[in-house]
Amino acid sequence: MSPDNKLLPKRIILVRHGESEGNLDTAAYTTTPDHKIQLTDSGLLQAQEAGARLHALISSNSSSPEWRVYFYVSPYDRTRSTLREIGRSFSRRRVIGVREECRIREQDFGNFQVKERMRATKKVRERFGRFFYRFPEGESAADVFDRVSSFLESLWRDIDMNRLHINPNHELNFVIVSHGLTSRVFLMKWFKWTVEQFEALNNPGNSEIRVMELGQGGDYSLAIHHTEEELEKWGLSPEMIADQKWRVNAHKGEWKEDCKWYFGDFFDHLTDDSDKECETDQAIEEDEEEEKKVNLLTDSEDNSKEELCNGKCC
Repeated sequence: MSPDNKLLPKRIILVRHGESEGNLDTAAYTTTPDHKIQLTDSGLLQAQEAGARLHALISSNSSSPEWRVYFYVSPYDRTRSTLREIGRSFSRRRVIGVREECRIREQDFGNFQVKERMRATKKVRERFGRFFYRFPEGESAADVFDRVSSFLESLWRDIDMNRLHINPNHELNFVIVSHGLTSRVFLMKWFKWTVEQFEALNNPGNSEIRVMELGQGGDYSLAIHHTEEELEKWGLSPEMIADQKWRVNAHKGEWKEDCKWYFGDFFDHLTDDSDKECETDQAIEEDEEEEKKVNLLTDSEDNSKEELCNGKCC
């Protein structure tokens, strides 16, 4: 790894909370505020297992024994409880710190939810589009995108200013314990996916882990830790998977010019007509030269007439 990348986190890991009472029975939202929904017994166990998987993953590199973890967590009870169970797998010296971060909370669906009304509302969302549909008294995924974008700016400032006081010899890992839609929006923002690509993504399962790992060139990729089959299961298209594979060895700051969703989708009517374009440019240049010659002759004639006129007047 180059010196410029030493202070970058080796991994940024997204973890969805364990199974909650709301996942088990949506009627829970009719009497309990969303942020107060608790984990089930199965959800607590899932969170403990996620902690064991995280520890095994982070400690797997024998060449970097001095690794550390920094946690960001949504303020909802179910995410806080998930982190508490995850924490059982880590010793105190391995954890740099924990920050409760309100901007990575769940999408707001309104206040107490009436079951039948919410079912009808979600049907309307499917027709309208999951990204732009705003729940009555709540948020759209686009609103979540805005606050996740703000969170990412803060995240990068923490890294750039070394606010985490990370020892350059320590391998740093960020773990973000959040929610399904918020995690998808985070990946959308990070990898610059389009709204259409977001609409095709599937929600992570309870306590599922999605790992963005730093490649040799300083870019992050999902394809280092995860298989192509996993990425397909998440809803990534072949173009998106190819982009993740490219990022494994890409150098930070490079840009893949053939990203279909940033060129082909908008300029698909264009063909490779570089030769014609050169011919056109050459023709334009020739016309401009000819026009200059005509202007010079015209100016010369006008000057001659003026001199003749002046001579007669004398």
